[in-house]
Amino acid sequence: MSLFRTKSIEDLIRTSQEGKTLKKTLGTWDLTMLGIGAIIGTGIFVLTGEGALTAGPGLILSFIISGIVCAFAALCYAEFASLVPVSGSVYTYSYATLGEFIAWLIGWDLILEYALATSAVSAGWSGYAQSLAAGLGLHLPTALSAAPGAVKGVTTYFNLPAFLIVLLVTTLLSVGIKESTRVNNIMVLIKVAVVILFIVVGVGYVRPVNWTPFLPFGFKGVLEASALVFFAYIGFDAVASAAEESRDPRRDLPRGIIYSLVVCTLFYVVVSAVMTGIVEYPRFEGIAHPVSLALQVAGQNWVAGFIDLGAILGMTTVLLVMTYGQTRIFFAMSRDGLLPRMFSTVHPKYQTPFGSTWLVGIISSLVGGFVPLGRLAELTNIGTLAAFTLVSVAILVLRRTQPDLPRVFKVPGVPVVPILSILFCITLMTQLQALTWIAFFVWLTIGLFVYFLYSRNHSVLNH
Repeated sequence: MSLFRTKSIEDLIRTSQEGKTLKKTLGTWDLTMLGIGAIIGTGIFVLTGEGALTAGPGLILSFIISGIVCAFAALCYAEFASLVPVSGSVYTYSYATLGEFIAWLIGWDLILEYALATSAVSAGWSGYAQSLAAGLGLHLPTALSAAPGAVKGVTTYFNLPAFLIVLLVTTLLSVGIKESTRVNNIMVLIKVAVVILFIVVGVGYVRPVNWTPFLPFGFKGVLEASALVFFAYIGFDAVASAAEESRDPRRDLPRGIIYSLVVCTLFYVVVSAVMTGIVEYPRFEGIAHPVSLALQVAGQNWVAGFIDLGAILGMTTVLLVMTYGQTRIFFAMSRDGLLPRMFSTVHPKYQTPFGSTWLVGIISSLVGGFVPLGRLAELTNIGTLAAFTLVSVAILVLRRTQPDLPRVFKVPGVPVVPILSILFCITLMTQLQALTWIAFFVWLTIGLFVYFLYSRNHSVLNH
């Protein structure tokens, strides 16, 4: 009955190969595109504007700092993904190293992260979709255009587009991951092309004077913006969740994680440089479409329309991957007995966790419909940073307790790299608001009640 009982890596792998199994269809290309699909979205199309208000042109440094933090964590993820090719991401890794109680807490944390990320992105998607529709002369009733309190001075009750897009993505995911990745790959290629179009067109309108002063709010503003735009990087965690559906996870997962992170960091840095070079940062106040605004200021309205379309596709892929990631976390926790069995029930035809996919989709769509974007982003970030911290701790523990395990990919510079990852994550967490910390601890407290009242007794290890 120990709180820190662990599952051996051999047992985890054997369990993933017996009974309820998922179809193995994904290669390096699919996993890389899955990562890019999750990473390039709300962060680049929406949060760049909010980050610029906090850091000014120093937003470039904010993305670099967040990218470095993610790079250290990504190396730790890559070692675990190649070592434990099982659904569940950092939850599964913690179960094998830090024990069931810590694994439960991080799994509960990941549930919060993915649910709020999906809801937050759906709210951003809604803003761009309505902007594009308005250009075509189509308008929703104001009451159904945003969550309550999302727009100052305007009475709104429900974000209908946010609600509907999550249900559409849920339908796609419930019928099969291979079908979903095909759609994802096409949309990723389109949105990458749109981002490149923005860079190529926008670079000619950059005025270096707009980068002065480069740090109007000092380095503190850069750090605060890093904590905010960190939301832009959370997608590669979902790549690790695809372990059981990867054809060769020991080789393909590390590549997918690292390739997607490198590509997206380069895009973020260049886009933020061009964007703040075209527009003086104070003009982003209250703007939900900062990237297309930059092209409108440059007089390139026709390109701005393509940017709106790219943003819609970009955030659709993020929704796809985030919803996918959460259902796989549920799947792993349910298979271990910590959540009810319905979450690991695999559809006989589609070979997907059909019931849990729909439950997750319905909850996320309702949250996206009723809760404004700003309140969701920071909660998502604190959950992600906590997960990254735990996976870095787990690498240190596993290197000491099981040094002879055959590792296809090894984190270089242990223990320095995992320790730096932990310190960087904690530093960014300290930049988040007190209300975010309170909400985070309330969620973990609820998780404690669930664990001791249900999960501990129903755990497979308990029997």
